[in-house]
Amino acid sequence: MAFVTDPIGDLLTRMRNAQSAGQTECRAPWSRTKQSLCEILQKEGWIAGVKVEGEALRQNIVVTFSPEKNRLILKRVSKPGRRVYKGVAELKPFLRGYGIAIITTSQGLLTDAQARKKGVGGELLCTIA
Repeated sequence: MAFVTDPIGDLLTRMRNAQSAGQTECRAPWSRTKQSLCEILQKEGWIAGVKVEGEALRQNIVVTFSPEKNRLILKRVSKPGRRVYKGVAELKPFLRGYGIAIITTSQGLLTDAQARKKGVGGELLCTIA
């Protein structure tokens, strides 16, 4: 098993590759951050479902794609070699509100709209369109 230096980037790549191959779901190793990110995507309507399978150290997260949605454009913004932080004043609507940006804040993972509403900034993890 290979060691992954960027787990969020790995999840986004797995999702992109699964959609390109025409699959209806994708699997990735579980982490609390990945689960929170996928739950935000589900709540915002970008994916159909997310569930956790397996036990203790061998848990996987299973992401089910929405058949009526087009392929997601997932882009990793903040990387291990270059972290990108945005204050609340710098958070603008992504793609004029047609896409979302996921931000990790002191209050957990939030979308750009939620972060602006709560008045918090943080690390800009990724964008989804």
